Amino acid sequence: MSKIKIFSLGGLNENGKNMYVVKVDQDIFVFDAGLKYDNDLNLGIDYMIPNFDYLIKNNKKVKGIFLTHGHDGNMGAVPDILEKLPTIPIYGTKLTLEMVKKDLTQEQLNHANLKEIKPHYKMEFGKNAIFPISVTHSIPDALCYVLYTEDGAIVYTGDFVFDSTVKGAYKTDIGKLAYVGKQGVLCLLAESMYAEKKGHTSPNNRVADFIREVLHKSENRIIATIFPAHFYRIQELFDEISKTHRKVVIMGKNLQDTIHKAIEEGYLDIQKNRIGSLTDIEQKEVIILISDEKEKPFANLERIIKGYDKYIKIKETDTIFITEPSYAGIEKRMAVVMDEIAMLGASAVSLSSKKHLLHHASREDLMLMINLMNPKYYFPVKGEYRNQYANAEIAEELGIPKENIILKQNGDVVEFIDGKNTNSTEHIEVDEILIDGNSQGDIGNLVLKDREMLGENGIVIISCTLDHKSKEIIGGPEILTRGFVYVKENQDLLEETKRLSKETIMENIEINTTRVDYSKIKNEVRDKLGKFFYKETEAKPMIITVIQEV
Repeated sequence: MSKIKIFSLGGLNENGKNMYVVKVDQDIFVFDAGLKYDNDLNLGIDYMIPNFDYLIKNNKKVKGIFLTHGHDGNMGAVPDILEKLPTIPIYGTKLTLEMVKKDLTQEQLNHANLKEIKPHYKMEFGKNAIFPISVTHSIPDALCYVLYTEDGAIVYTGDFVFDSTVKGAYKTDIGKLAYVGKQGVLCLLAESMYAEKKGHTSPNNRVADFIREVLHKSENRIIATIFPAHFYRIQELFDEISKTHRKVVIMGKNLQDTIHKAIEEGYLDIQKNRIGSLTDIEQKEVIILISDEKEKPFANLERIIKGYDKYIKIKETDTIFITEPSYAGIEKRMAVVMDEIAMLGASAVSLSSKKHLLHHASREDLMLMINLMNPKYYFPVKGEYRNQYANAEIAEELGIPKENIILKQNGDVVEFIDGKNTNSTEHIEVDEILIDGNSQGDIGNLVLKDREMLGENGIVIISCTLDHKSKEIIGGPEILTRGFVYVKENQDLLEETKRLSKETIMENIEINTTRVDYSKIKNEVRDKLGKFFYKETEAKPMIITVIQEV
């Protein structure tokens, strides 16, 4: 019999940053390693990943990171993890690892222990085993993982829907899922994002009819935004375009590489003669595909709207087609983008988030998965806490005892001993690492506070030059401000600032001495000016004092 611990380093009470840890005795299995894009609350931050100090401390016990599919929310943290843990095994299907390799190349990480796996082939890890099963998502080669232990199976669904129309690398192997359920599932970890939505997600995840309508209504050029990793949507677009005489221009090297590689590997079935070049960009009936890569949502589209793109200028006859429904956190940005397009006189079309759904399990999908698995314990994961709670209600409705339904936050440990929940109160320290541009380290709260202060109140720099021998002031103090006050209208304020600064500096200088306490001067200038500025303007700018000797 085993001691099993399950907890999350990210992914609970949030969308993205998924990383779930299962420890069976001394063996550690990690499922997914995702990132989360910032919602503009953290100034200048590009994305966030889970703090993985736990993996660093227990590096030798980690059997591997098992990726469900190639979306950033599930594999985007891998390059950052490999910076610190370069030998940790990364398991995934062929396409998933191709997406990882692309990120590693961008980060100039050449060495990684990537292990390609195929669905329905069991992997032995001592007395435990991992069994991957194909599931349906918006990208091919998506997996659900079954971790076999002596006390029963631990199943992590990843992202999934049940859609009977899909084929090939998109298809769910329901037979394998049912077989696992018959063998006995100790705990099922199932996604929660659409748990509040009634019915099945399918057919609302399919938008071919809507695409067809847009193509027929728009006689002129169409600029379509897509997510590069949503292969299902790209295929839908090209399927409908193939029924017309339109050509497609793919903008951006990353998007071009992704689509061409997917065609070569058979993940996308696209007629290559439909793909045009930059010479077709001004054609009346061309369709231009743009993406956002790892930038902020709609970043590339906003660049075009503002006129900064050197190839595309929006015309009044253009139609802008946003091919993905909005999701939590980007509604406001999407509304602003739609307004800006309207101001340019162009048409804007987007998918409704109520009518059109992403490839995530809704209420009936979750019910079917629970019935197939028939778990002893049920652990809702992936989504805001209200989504997890709705997921828990589904399980209770299907007859799983309330005490066997697990609702947790990141870091809370669920412990099973001999197949029974011990109601452990153990908590693993969790946090998030903030990534800014190419920096590999956590930005930290102090940097964010400085950015917030600069953004809200501006900066004041006091510069003064002293004679090296006599310590007398021979230049300044000069006052430089940015984002604080409009200089021309506040000369009296700046003159008083200069007077107070000079007075404070003089008070701390002992003429003809060899040593001046510059740290003390800077602190006193900051304190005195800080009080003065707040009294006069009720603002708290960042104050920096620079003193040099010549």
